[in-house]
Amino acid sequence: MTVLIILAVLLGLGFGGYKFFKSRSSVETGGKASASDTVPADTDEAGTTGGNAGTDGEADGSGESGAEPDAQSGAEALISQARGLAQMYDYDGAIALLTGDTEYAGDPAVQEALKEIGDEKATLVRVNPQEITHVFFHSLIMDTSKAFDGDSREAGYNQVMTTKDEFLKIMESMYERGFVLVRLHDIAYETTDENGNVYFKEGDIMLPPGKKAFVLSQDDVCYYEYMDGDGFASRMVIGEDGKPTCEMKLDDGSVVTGDYDLVPILNRFIEEHPGFSYKGAKGVLAFTGYNGILGYRTAASYSESPTYESDREMAAAVAQCLRDDGWELASHSWGHRNMGQISMENFITDTTKWENEVETLTGPCDIILFPFGSDIGDWHAYSPDNERFQYLKSVGFRYFCNVDSHQYWVQIGSDHMRQGRRNLDGYRMYYDLIDPEIDHLSDLFDVEEVFDPARPTPVPPMS
Repeated sequence: MTVLIILAVLLGLGFGGYKFFKSRSSVETGGKASASDTVPADTDEAGTTGGNAGTDGEADGSGESGAEPDAQSGAEALISQARGLAQMYDYDGAIALLTGDTEYAGDPAVQEALKEIGDEKATLVRVNPQEITHVFFHSLIMDTSKAFDGDSREAGYNQVMTTKDEFLKIMESMYERGFVLVRLHDIAYETTDENGNVYFKEGDIMLPPGKKAFVLSQDDVCYYEYMDGDGFASRMVIGEDGKPTCEMKLDDGSVVTGDYDLVPILNRFIEEHPGFSYKGAKGVLAFTGYNGILGYRTAASYSESPTYESDREMAAAVAQCLRDDGWELASHSWGHRNMGQISMENFITDTTKWENEVETLTGPCDIILFPFGSDIGDWHAYSPDNERFQYLKSVGFRYFCNVDSHQYWVQIGSDHMRQGRRNLDGYRMYYDLIDPEIDHLSDLFDVEEVFDPARPTPVPPMS
């Protein structure tokens, strides 16, 4: 009797119904799923894979969980692309995209989106270039148990490095407080007037009310040999998606690729929070040259190495990948020298080495981030008779950054720009944490919430 009922049901449903029952049976009875049935590892409990973000990273709400979203029409795809540009404050680009499409420009939905984006643009406020803060980091500590293992390098790491957890908490706090990444070249840039005279002009960074522009930089993106085995990435590479990412060596000698330093971590954060970046801005990466760049042994002292030429080729390819991805590249001197104190002869020698061994890989760089927080002048504007300034300017540098604990320190001259940078590291956080009279960080984040308990304390003072 049971067999007859099943046959009757199958005849009523047809073969499509049979397939439905079969597929349901394989799920409900624990049957093995095919590769196409497996749930991606990065899905949430609802089965979504993140998808495209809506405004400032909110979910776009396209379709119910588990359902196949309908393919966007041409107009919808155009609007989605335009809104993506507007999310990163490129309102002009979004408007040009919508008005420039001859096929869909007259579509009512496109016209509505055009009005909404235009209305948003009308609310924008120009950022004061003198009120843009600049924060910086070194290589991020990925494994605190290796960096803080009691050896001779622990104290230095504890002073000047930031852990991955701290960095992510800082970025989250700054995002929640309305900070938006901009490029140094957005603040001011070199241009030519109607008479052919070259001069520096303040940029017009336009952001919604309440948003605050900031610059981010990372020093010593070289993955020095002494850092091997201490819980840091080993080098930067180009990932399978064509984006910059990092390699890290494990204890067994194997190498893994992923988000093991600031560049891929920040890239992912911006993907999830597009409103954190002004028109795709990322950060400034500064290189010395004595040990090579980006984890490749590219210095002339390695010229006898069998991998020397391939290292230089790979380093150049990664540097171009970084540029293409929105990162700005900079000098940190060749030998990590105090450029304000060394002799002029050594100053020129160091700069020449950087040009020959680093700039030949990175392409032209007009930014220098001085090591040790030094500078080639005091707080007054660089004078025309400043020999070091004139020399650096003659070889192409236009942006000069020291280290300064003030919230803002910006000078825009007729032919260059200077900016102070704020170190967000163990030393700065610890001494703000223990002394309520010291406050260098509260505009950015709550140090009590950010400071990594894995850090040994006290953090040694700077000598």
